[in-house]
Amino acid sequence: MTTSDYSARHLSVLEGLDAVRKRPGMYIGTTDSRGLMHCLWEIIDNSVDEALAGHGDRIEIVLHPDDSVEVRDHGRGIPVDVEPKTGLTGVEVVMTKLHAGGKFGSGSYAASGGLHGVGASVVNALSERLDVWVDRGGKTHHMSFRRGEPGRFGDPATGPTPGAPFPPFVAPPGPERSLLHIWRCRRTTL
Repeated sequence: MTTSDYSARHLSVLEGLDAVRKRPGMYIGTTDSRGLMHCLWEIIDNSVDEALAGHGDRIEIVLHPDDSVEVRDHGRGIPVDVEPKTGLTGVEVVMTKLHAGGKFGSGSYAASGGLHGVGASVVNALSERLDVWVDRGGKTHHMSFRRGEPGRFGDPATGPTPGAPFPPFVAPPGPERSLLHIWRCRRTTL
């Protein structure tokens, strides 16, 4: 192609989570074990932020035999009502929209870690499957995502759930994927 052949029709625009899937390194640094740990810490940071804001007294990280990871906390839970600008539930906004969340000066958090509005959506974009359970108002809400795409937002059931599991990050072929090993490595750096 010569410069005279190069025009606007040759440009591409990646929208939303497609950009994350196309260039994960821009968001998590690398697609090896360090990137996987970055994804896990993004979710843990959200639980820590809730605890630091006085809305939780317990955070559990469960490593399952299938290498999936479950993060549970006793925080307020992601809002489940409809966000007026997008018409999506709070869960869908947080999990599918970059630069969305409650950490942009709304007064919900005094301090926060993570990527400030892209963490959960990035983890969702890079996960083969991600399930969210939220306990709000005495009801349990569930939504399952596949490679960042939302499924049906389940009808709320009554009673609390055991937690919100986040199954493993799926990277391009080749990177190490043993979460137990990665978790042990991370523990030694704390």
